[in-house]
Amino acid sequence: MSLSEILRKTIDYFYLPFVARFFTRQMFRYAACGGLNFLVLDPLLYFLIYHYVVTPDRFFDLGVMFVSSHIASMILVFPLTSFNGFWLNRNVVFGGSRLRRRTQFVRYVISIGGSVLLTYAGLKFFVEVCHIWPTPAKVITTVITVVYSFLAAKYFSFRD
Repeated sequence: MSLSEILRKTIDYFYLPFVARFFTRQMFRYAACGGLNFLVLDPLLYFLIYHYVVTPDRFFDLGVMFVSSHIASMILVFPLTSFNGFWLNRNVVFGGSRLRRRTQFVRYVISIGGSVLLTYAGLKFFVEVCHIWPTPAKVITTVITVVYSFLAAKYFSFRD
């Protein structure tokens, strides 16, 4: 049995009749995978990179421009969680799509462009305007971005 089948069966085990009244199986799988990827893995990696890779409260040199440490952390975490999210979406949530992997990936990359903009704007707003600590600001921003991401995945990235 493959890892995607194990994850799908594990998630479906918790798809109880009470939950089925509110969510389709696909939405439930997306929420579970999104929760694993963006509400657990993403903040954990963000915390580790923010505190142990970049120096908090300093600017980070990208070679082309300088960015604040909370934005540099977002830039470093984003590819890791994005590739993990693509794999989960392709193999666990939207496994029935007949599109070629390359087509799905190109569409996914386009759709996450919106996620990048939402995440960037959210971090700038919550950290610099609202003065919320970077890690909680990242969690708030991620929750907002999840709604956009599901709609983009369902109706664009993995749609036949």
